[in-house]
Amino acid sequence: MNVDSVTQLGQGLYFEDFALGRRFCSNGRTIQDADVCNFINVTHMNEVLFTDMEYVQAEAAIKGRLVPAALTYCFAEGLVMADSVQRTGLAFLNMEVDVKSPAFAGDTIHVEMEVIEARLSKSRSDRGLVRTRNEVKRHDGTLLLIYTPLRLLKAREKSRA
Repeated sequence: MNVDSVTQLGQGLYFEDFALGRRFCSNGRTIQDADVCNFINVTHMNEVLFTDMEYVQAEAAIKGRLVPAALTYCFAEGLVMADSVQRTGLAFLNMEVDVKSPAFAGDTIHVEMEVIEARLSKSRSDRGLVRTRNEVKRHDGTLLLIYTPLRLLKAREKSRA
């Protein structure tokens, strides 16, 4: 072993690592009440469903400390990015999102990803386009949201094709 070499920790995956059909699962993250408060304050999302628990208990169709779906998505992206596209992701190009169920403060979420599209860039052979189907789930398996990001990623080396 060469003690002079240093391995970069947290290095993301390259285009070639995203074979069609390959599946990944992220670590989990518990959404705390403080996370909800901070997100609402930063985004100015002052909807009574998120800011007035008396209203929620008396009037809302869904009871409990709701988490904005936008926050659930943001945390899911953080879980995905930390382990999959760190230092290899070049651009986030497109996405569709579908909210399936609400998340609540105290829920632990994780992301299950499946590669549904992978192709080399037509204009640059040192990068590729990857689309995944990302399912964000609660610790009990409840599906919270699905999103399908298209990312531009580095390739390990230029294609000879």
